Amino acid sequence: METVKQLEARRNAILEEMGSIIYLRRGTINEQYFKAHPKGRKGRVLQGPYYVLSKREGTKTVSQRVSAGVELEQARKDVAQYKRFVDLCQEFEQLTARLGGLERGEQDLEQKKKRFRSLSNKMRK
Repeated sequence: METVKQLEARRNAILEEMGSIIYLRRGTINEQYFKAHPKGRKGRVLQGPYYVLSKREGTKTVSQRVSAGVELEQARKDVAQYKRFVDLCQEFEQLTARLGGLERGEQDLEQKKKRFRSLSNKMRK
């Protein structure tokens, strides 16, 4: 079982890591391909990939085209940093809840929960 000091140390480490994140972007990067009809040829040809950063804003999906190369790599890093930030927030929340329970002397709910005894078990005694 973790001690209060261990939990506080991990919380502080999470806060430092969150503070070190300078750039982040919410969303995902998707590849798009378009069917084209080249002149002088029969059939269709796929053109692409074109890269798009998509995210939800309310009930709408907002997309922004991202150029291949440096801009695409930076967008990928920013999206990864956002995912890391969200993971750190969730871990911080869980640690804070556990820390609060430890400091108040609360036990895990699983340990407090009593086993359900069926009516037939009660009658046997």
